[in-house]
Amino acid sequence: MRQTLLLIHLLLASLIFAQQKPNIIYIYADDLGYGELGCYGQEKIKTPNLDKMAAEGMKFTQHYASAPVCAPSRCMLLTGKHSGHSYIRGNYELGGFPDEKEGGQMPLPEGIPTLPKMLQKADYATACIGKWGLGMANTTGNPNAQGFDYFYGYLCQKQAHNYYPTHLWENGHWDTLANPPLLVHQKFAEGENDPAAFLKFIRKDFAPDKLGEKAIDFIQDNKAKPFFLYLPLTIPHVSLQVPQSALAQYPESWDSVAYLGQRSYCPVLRPRATYAAMITYMDSIVGQIMLTVKQLGLEGNTLVMFSSDNGATFDVGGVDTEFFNSTGGLRGRKMDLWEGGIRIPFIAWWPGKVPAGKTSDLPSVQFDLMATLADLLHLESPPNDGISMLPTMLGSHVAQAKHPFLYFEFPERSGQVAIRMGNWKGVKSNMKKDKNAAWEVFDLENDPAETTDLAAQQPDLVQEFETILQREHRNSHVKDWEFVNPKFD
Repeated sequence: MRQTLLLIHLLLASLIFAQQKPNIIYIYADDLGYGELGCYGQEKIKTPNLDKMAAEGMKFTQHYASAPVCAPSRCMLLTGKHSGHSYIRGNYELGGFPDEKEGGQMPLPEGIPTLPKMLQKADYATACIGKWGLGMANTTGNPNAQGFDYFYGYLCQKQAHNYYPTHLWENGHWDTLANPPLLVHQKFAEGENDPAAFLKFIRKDFAPDKLGEKAIDFIQDNKAKPFFLYLPLTIPHVSLQVPQSALAQYPESWDSVAYLGQRSYCPVLRPRATYAAMITYMDSIVGQIMLTVKQLGLEGNTLVMFSSDNGATFDVGGVDTEFFNSTGGLRGRKMDLWEGGIRIPFIAWWPGKVPAGKTSDLPSVQFDLMATLADLLHLESPPNDGISMLPTMLGSHVAQAKHPFLYFEFPERSGQVAIRMGNWKGVKSNMKKDKNAAWEVFDLENDPAETTDLAAQQPDLVQEFETILQREHRNSHVKDWEFVNPKFD
């Protein structure tokens, strides 16, 4: 009898301990610029749920994506490595756009330490629902082999150019949607303005709806145990597609000219209104997630975070970032290591733990997430380049460690390197043509738009940036990514 009571006591204690482990939800937008949320100064696009999340939580104003494009940013988020150490450093595309050529991107290798693997070992249920971009299910990059118990969504980034795909993937199995095949990369003839012609890009099953439904199902199914939900939504990455009903909240006067597909992606009759409506649609999905957490009584034990994989997209597919001030006045866009390409929104929400209505200017970066969650859960993390943001996030009296520098390199386009050290930032561009390209130096405190190069006045900083570059860069396993110290002609 005593043994039975002891076993019951131990079981109850373990259940209580398990419930005390906080649930973790990390929501990742796709190509959302620093200035595209109301709480970050946006004046045209409506984002009431994210604005409320910021008002009830903490907003970070100097937080960075680890890279300025999709796949490497996701890799670094999940592995805790900066871009001089990361296995994936660019969008290494495989296959094509049609279903029969779906090939995904370069897969994560077998045995690589990842954040979800760390959490699995701590008895977390783990799910990735959304855009993966790190390998198909028949490769080592299969999300189910990289720490996720459950996966639903797009495995291949190129498929995610279409919000009405024929299928999504569920744990390696094809999930057929009620959408016929659609090639989104089309061009219309000059002068086309017939609304019916544009409607062929709007089908029945809108993929973001499916992702939101699966995310809510996962939360409900795992409400009695600790869970980690990684929700990389595809909005607002082009193509510009949204259900017609979502357009009513934005004025027709915004769009006097249709977008006809001249700069790739699908034609759209009302490009500005559609772009705004997509972000508002994403905001509504975030609102549904938050409502589910509250309805299940989990808000006191759930840390919810929101960010973006890189800065605002360059103006393709009908996007007009100038009209929306998408970068919040920062220089550059996606694929740039200027602030507009890598500085992004970051919001943390946890009632009773994260102080409400606070703003932090802590320089931080997405590869800090692994160290932060290891600190939160008292886990030993795999080796990583991050620091824990937990003291700042929880408003504790524990001293906040700070990065001596933040390191970025990006091999696509011209080959770029950037290093932030305190309020100083060094940038090298066009390194594929000249690996000894000159440093530009900017004072971000007084010149966040990076307009004035102070390199001539700061020779010691230039030398320090160069020393960090040579120390932090490790040669890549991909020839196309090796531009810092190439050993070939």
